[in-house]
Amino acid sequence: MLLTVPGESEYISGVILHDETIRQTTSTGKTFVEVLQAAGILPGIKVDLGLVESGAEKLTTGLEGLDARLKEYVALGAKFCKWRSVITIGEGTPTEENIRQNAKDLAAYALTCQQNGLVPMVEPEVLLDGDHTIEQAEAASERVLTALFEELKSAGVALEGVILKTSMVLPGKDSDAKAAPEQVAAATLRVFKKILPSELAGEAFLSGGQGDVEATQNLNAMNQEKNLPWPLTFSFARALQDAATKTWLGKPENLAAAQKVFLHRAKMNSLASKGEYISDMEQNVAQEAGATVTQD
Repeated sequence: MLLTVPGESEYISGVILHDETIRQTTSTGKTFVEVLQAAGILPGIKVDLGLVESGAEKLTTGLEGLDARLKEYVALGAKFCKWRSVITIGEGTPTEENIRQNAKDLAAYALTCQQNGLVPMVEPEVLLDGDHTIEQAEAASERVLTALFEELKSAGVALEGVILKTSMVLPGKDSDAKAAPEQVAAATLRVFKKILPSELAGEAFLSGGQGDVEATQNLNAMNQEKNLPWPLTFSFARALQDAATKTWLGKPENLAAAQKVFLHRAKMNSLASKGEYISDMEQNVAQEAGATVTQD
């Protein structure tokens, strides 16, 4: 994840850890938090406890005991947190009840984070699963973000201290439609301009099942529009890590090649966060690294 420092041109990087990894150490005895901090990277922590069924939809658990857990994470060195809810588009979904309850829970989590000196990342993910159109995704995203910011404001959350992590507006992966980056950017920014407050710290997109280059192209298309009130950047998982993981294969002899692939993808996304990505920059890095990979 990269975010622009307000008033500056530099970026701050952050890594989201899990409860297990924030407690772990390297082979040299340093904690992962210490390693990140030495590199100038902010350690974050995922604090929700997963999903539960709510009829045909899902809610996120983890509010019970959250305050005590956050105090421990602060002591371990965490600087920001993440909580994910999921919204499905389908027959009769998303319902207003599900949207509103997820928004209330995200607001309660965000307020508790700020009370403990942590920056909350709120993640209402509109899932790519389904055969919905891009128009249906845009309508669902608008409903979700409208409810979210109503609840954040109602709870007294300081919006200038909130990072939004949400989906790009995309057609469902089971539909026959394929949206061009310009179409994705236009639909996503229409929603953002209607709803996102100007004081919001920033938006860090999730990739949500997109291909790695696809996610980069879509992010870049959005940043072609200048003078937006919030930075638009990335907090990708699979779209950042997938090619590197496939190159590495868990083998020490593949590590250098995997690092090359990962750093390339990170650089492409960093450029896309400034609207400076060009597809010619790809240069077949994955194929070049693959020539040095050991399969067996």
